[in-house]
Amino acid sequence: MTPRLELIGISKQYPGVKANDGVTLQLQAGQIHAVLGENGAGKSTLMKIIYGAVQADAGQMRWNGQPLRVKSPAEARALGISMVYQHFSLFDTLTAAENVWLGLDKRAALAEVTARIREVSASYGLEVDPLRPVHTLSVGERQRVEIVRALLGRPQLLILDEPTSVLTPQAVERLFSTLRQLAAQGCSILYISHKLDEIRALCEHCTVMRAGKVTGEVDPRTQSNAELSRLMIGSEPPPLRPAHPVAHPPHERHDSHARHAPPEAPALALRRLSMAKAQAFGTTLVDVEFNLRAGEILGVAGVSGNGQQELLAAISGEDPRGQPGSVQLFGQDIARASTRKRRRQGLHFVPEERLGRGAVPDLSLAQNTLLTRTENVGPGGWIRAAGVRRLAESLIARFNVRAAGPGAAARSLSGGNLQKFIVGREISAAPRVLVIAQPTWGVDVGAAAQIRAELLRLRDAGCAILVVSEELDELFEISDRLVVMSQGRVSPSLPIAEACPELVGEWMSGLWQTRPSQQEGAPHGI
Repeated sequence: MTPRLELIGISKQYPGVKANDGVTLQLQAGQIHAVLGENGAGKSTLMKIIYGAVQADAGQMRWNGQPLRVKSPAEARALGISMVYQHFSLFDTLTAAENVWLGLDKRAALAEVTARIREVSASYGLEVDPLRPVHTLSVGERQRVEIVRALLGRPQLLILDEPTSVLTPQAVERLFSTLRQLAAQGCSILYISHKLDEIRALCEHCTVMRAGKVTGEVDPRTQSNAELSRLMIGSEPPPLRPAHPVAHPPHERHDSHARHAPPEAPALALRRLSMAKAQAFGTTLVDVEFNLRAGEILGVAGVSGNGQQELLAAISGEDPRGQPGSVQLFGQDIARASTRKRRRQGLHFVPEERLGRGAVPDLSLAQNTLLTRTENVGPGGWIRAAGVRRLAESLIARFNVRAAGPGAAARSLSGGNLQKFIVGREISAAPRVLVIAQPTWGVDVGAAAQIRAELLRLRDAGCAILVVSEELDELFEISDRLVVMSQGRVSPSLPIAEACPELVGEWMSGLWQTRPSQQEGAPHGI
């Protein structure tokens, strides 16, 4: 059969790195084909070449047997090629519908596109409100907008770059059903993911890349996770076994109603935190309560858009509207303190959005250290450039960041490498409390294992860590306790030994029930 897409000797050189080096790939009609590789292997660059966002330096592309050079994404869409980027290509000030409309045939009216978004999102189980401005959406909600936009184009080839990185298990299953349905209808799918279980469950062919080259092709359904990991990074990721397990405080029935609370104040405590939503499409926080103690990791699970953004803003200081006493750091009220004051008291924060919040895209890695690290800023605001550079170099070395050096712009890094740099910047500051959102979003298995191991080491050193993640596997792997957010409320805390995906999935819908061990003294509303 003539392949739907054929790549022959595709190469692309950037300053200091060869992103693609003679890549050859074939994709058949109706095939779900995985492209697997660690961060910086050249996967995203290759997908952008297919989509016309980047031009190859050498090589040839064939589309249904005919030579083709795609000069722009608009030309790709006209051919029937759609792509969902790992880093979203959405205008914050426009609504979801307006963003989708920009990429479609302008003969369709905006009202018609809005109706089609509602229809497609409902039929595929990808909830999207077309009238919401993008700046009000969480990362998971933006991901759904991107996927729906791609599906509206009725593609012959659909390229998905880490499409499930911020989707819940239920949404992932619905997406997989959609992809299988599309493939059965003849649509070809190129699927990039670092989640080996997903690739084995969904894909029928897999091209493995390393350092810009194709290093192998396999049927992932016949491979184990360990075998795929060895193909991708040359070894299996190390198991997460903390070297020095710590004894954590007894798990309370509910954090703020413990019978035998330890005498020391919690590292971080929320006391009936209620905050009206800051904008029309936000989520109101209602009586949020929990304790986080030194030397433990508390995981926060939930479907995106259920108040996680508002919770993080209240804790980090981005939204200092909390009522006095509702946010406490080591017993001190910080509900209305500035982000700078919180950081000086030992609270560090890693936001879910890497580019734009975690790092300034056009600034160098060295300059980006100054966003949260002030040890190289002297009296009067003078910056010690040599110290800034040394700090960036140490982070690049310690966290194995693939970059051209401390002078490389943040936007030049792959998503996973930028994530390692940002997480490393905060971990190396030796925080007393670390609040981190989506710590391994879009990160390969080796880097994910490294980040999780660093979090466990930080916990064992006595740091209190709050992890907000939509990766249930991740939360089960590193958390000591879990809470679930739904509609601005937080469930009782659940020791990880008593948690299971089915129970947490129920709680994500707000269906938590008072367990027998929690009935006495349970607070109002739980």
